[in-house]
Amino acid sequence: MQVDQLNIRHLAAMAAAVRLGSVSRAAEAVHLTQPAATQGIAKLEALLGLALFERRATGMEPTEAARRLVPRVEAALRLIGSNRVTAAQLRAFVALAQQGSYPAAARAAGVTVSSLHRAVGDLALALGQRLVDRRGRGLVLTHHGAQVARRLRLALAELRAGVEDLGELLGRSAGRISVGAMPLCRARLLPHTINAFRRAHPGIDILVHEGAHGELVGPLRDGEIDLMIGALRDPETLGPDLVQARLFDDRPTIIGRAGHPLAAEADRLAALHRYGWIVPPEGTPLRTLWRNLFDAIGDTLPPVPIECGSVMTIRELLQAGDELTLLSVDQLSVELASGMLVDLGPAPGSVTRTIGVTHRNDWRPTRAQAGFLALLQASAAQLYT
Repeated sequence: MQVDQLNIRHLAAMAAAVRLGSVSRAAEAVHLTQPAATQGIAKLEALLGLALFERRATGMEPTEAARRLVPRVEAALRLIGSNRVTAAQLRAFVALAQQGSYPAAARAAGVTVSSLHRAVGDLALALGQRLVDRRGRGLVLTHHGAQVARRLRLALAELRAGVEDLGELLGRSAGRISVGAMPLCRARLLPHTINAFRRAHPGIDILVHEGAHGELVGPLRDGEIDLMIGALRDPETLGPDLVQARLFDDRPTIIGRAGHPLAAEADRLAALHRYGWIVPPEGTPLRTLWRNLFDAIGDTLPPVPIECGSVMTIRELLQAGDELTLLSVDQLSVELASGMLVDLGPAPGSVTRTIGVTHRNDWRPTRAQAGFLALLQASAAQLYT
């Protein structure tokens, strides 16, 4: 079931009925007639395949399904910000924000361009904010529009999590976990965790989004990614909306091609500045560690003829020349084991980076997501201690 098909007013009526203990009071709170509220709750039950209330002579008692779903619904409603917003408007604006044009968004949402125009316009009226500006032949989201798009994506993530958590009550394991994977975790930690998780939860899909920190942090904030694994950042630069937790510490090593002349140097540390280096761009943790390496040996920084953060690209570049790099042995374990590349020794100084998991401060994992996180922590302890 697509959660953006759920009726927002019906969800609000269900949550209000649980909170207020009465359908009549819930109907009044969400500006529906009592028959409309009752019918809306019944439609929700039919869509979900679960009873949300037990009908008794004394009133309607919420079931376990309702108690699980209500906190997610209430969080989604707070993010949506108005009971006047409809599912069609939410679906239309999220599609527009993702696709960047009305024709592309209409195709993604499965509606006509005129319907999508109308839905986005009605959403702007419901929220009392201008959401989109024309820019030549294109469009851009206004400041308010970008904020609304993020809130609506997070609202959908809450509803999706709520529906997935109900699967256990239906006797099925279904749903998905979306993981942002920075380079280091892809070699051992993430595959080890996924294999263990799949054995325990075969019905849960895993979506892996590969990228650097800057490419993944936006989707993480938008709710498109549940958690992100990789080198942790300075908390002060990260912002209060994200939380980091350590998994293990990694100490990168100096790596070059097989037969690299550095291996024959009597004083390898003194010779490091004579070779070109392949390292990630400024602002990345590994680039900072590389600087720390030369601070520790008291030498000037050598040239960086190639800035690159792709392990696959670095692997090929190293084999063709005398450049060096600073990477974890995990990231090039196959090449080191085969003798294509060689470990030229540990780097001196403060070159340890902390690898961990990052998630939204207000993230409440589903049972499956919590299980994945627990296995991630167990895998880190098993592999790196």
